[in-house]
Amino acid sequence: MSILIKPIITEKATDQSELSNCFSFVVKKGANKIEVKEAVESAYGVTVKGVRTMNYPVKRTTKYTKKGLVASVKGAYKKAIVQLAEGENIDFYSNI
Repeated sequence: MSILIKPIITEKATDQSELSNCFSFVVKKGANKIEVKEAVESAYGVTVKGVRTMNYPVKRTTKYTKKGLVASVKGAYKKAIVQLAEGENIDFYSNI
């Protein structure tokens, strides 16, 4: 499970999981689609139908405030959207 960093639990990702059976994960930057598929299948015991990946770059912003110039950085990451086979499901909330 070293390829999968964490699942993405947002409103959009939850809607995708309910409507089209797609689940989103943050994965390692060097991981390819085959490695992501094998990691999800072994970690959750499901059958993966397809994988889509996206690379997000570093975002740098600067703001002028009363205290002066404030700079912030949002790190780069890779996101994978995994579509499961019909009838399969992943329950992220079972461990709570």
